[in-house]
Amino acid sequence: MPIDFVTDPSRYRHWRLACDGPVATLTLDVDPAAGLFPGSELKLNSYDLGVDIELADAAMRLRFEHPEVRVVVVRSGKDNVFCAGANIGALAQASHAHKVNFCKFTNETRLAIEDASENSGQRWLAAVSGTAAGGGYELAAACDWILLIDDRRSAVSLPELPLLAVLPGTGGLTRLTDKRKVRRDRADLFCAAEEGVRGARAAQWRLVDELAPPSAWEEKVRERALALAARSDRPAGARGIALPPLDRTIGNGAIVYRHVRMALDRARRIAEIAILGPKMVPSDLAGIHRQGARFWPLAMARELDDAIVHLRFNEPELGILVFRSEGDPAAVIAADTALDQFRDDWFVREVGLLWKRVLKRIDVTSRSLFTLIEPGSCFAGCLAELAFAADRALMFAGTRAGDNCAPAALALSRGNFADYPMGNGLSRLATRFLGEPASLERARAAIGEPIRAEQAEELGLVTATYDEVDWDEEVRLMLEERASFSADALTGLEANLRFAGPETLETKIFGRLSAWQNWIFQRPNAIGAAGALKRYGSGQRPEFDATRV
Repeated sequence: MPIDFVTDPSRYRHWRLACDGPVATLTLDVDPAAGLFPGSELKLNSYDLGVDIELADAAMRLRFEHPEVRVVVVRSGKDNVFCAGANIGALAQASHAHKVNFCKFTNETRLAIEDASENSGQRWLAAVSGTAAGGGYELAAACDWILLIDDRRSAVSLPELPLLAVLPGTGGLTRLTDKRKVRRDRADLFCAAEEGVRGARAAQWRLVDELAPPSAWEEKVRERALALAARSDRPAGARGIALPPLDRTIGNGAIVYRHVRMALDRARRIAEIAILGPKMVPSDLAGIHRQGARFWPLAMARELDDAIVHLRFNEPELGILVFRSEGDPAAVIAADTALDQFRDDWFVREVGLLWKRVLKRIDVTSRSLFTLIEPGSCFAGCLAELAFAADRALMFAGTRAGDNCAPAALALSRGNFADYPMGNGLSRLATRFLGEPASLERARAAIGEPIRAEQAEELGLVTATYDEVDWDEEVRLMLEERASFSADALTGLEANLRFAGPETLETKIFGRLSAWQNWIFQRPNAIGAAGALKRYGSGQRPEFDATRV
């Protein structure tokens, strides 16, 4: 059965969401029998992908449906355990591709939590009572503040090294050093001790931010939540925007949404994703709020996000994503104008931030990305980002015989230079023109004008242009060549080339996930017949190959 990423609070099996004015509480109470893998019991609030799908959904709904919420308290619904991290039985059953994509998805969810705090004014508080181990501690580390109950039992730990012969795979090590500024030698001790660290030492080492005795626990949780809420700019009286289920039809060779169409060509190992531009965009803020979830940038972003995660987990052999678009570029620019003009409105802000996160998910998706800019396309403004995100962007020069569509054109908006940074903190155009500031300024000077093939190539906005004589053959050859290469080598090539420029916590996380975690998850010490993942819980010691490579 394919994995479905669409859910809502009425269908949650593992989380409970409750809102009380400015404070929301997300309670993790995992149903042990509701795992994705048969026979894997989710004990001790351990999680698999299904638990994190619900968390990702809750995090997004809190931003759109609950603008009054200024702080989110994450806590456990079970005694003596906060979260035991990723479920070992599920990991042992999962394919290598699923393991890596699972780590990637969980970290994208944690980055979305950090983005909510940094850009949406929605703070997160981890109220840790009981053990927070592995991915459970990583979830806490994604929050603004970690409050640990000082009961001599509760502890935080990253025990993957001693227990499983792998690394904290969803950013745990990077958040220790880069975010929480834990000293290197202390981090080394912490990651080698399966029992973890508790009490005063956890606070002294900056593994947690604050301790509270059991007698004052609930009072301290409330006090800290309200203090975090006081730092928020979320609107007190705003009305939320409900996020209904996606309107989609899933067939064997296609998935059709309202604004996104995806054709799956398994023989050629290609998924073609067509984005349909808007018919009409409201020019006033009241109209945008009336449209709500139907507002084109929001509806399109939700659909494309669902399509991308579906491909990651359910179509692992479709190694090439080809982006196309259809529509009126002027209508897309109108959407960009609305996003810019009303950027101070909480809802419009959230829409722009969601599109930023969807583009980031595309950036770190281990597929070859091609964008085809053809007559009738609408790669303008926010959609032009798909051309700049691509490994190669090809543009049709002129028109097709017998076709009444105007020649293909790109169009840039202010947002292309400021609103959708990559994980490296730079816009895709700034990354594209790293070391070429004059090229970036030439592109900026073209904001607002239609940029046809010859000019787009001259400005460096596309990889190549072809006319009607050569287009079909050149595109076919390029895609066939790509499909003939090693998928492993392409993943390494693309991951290295996409993130020029500054190193950030985010690029470190995904770079290390792509390299070290990918490699370690393949090694016999972890997954061999006598490896740590296979023997975990059996009472038998794992057998390790001691060769350093």
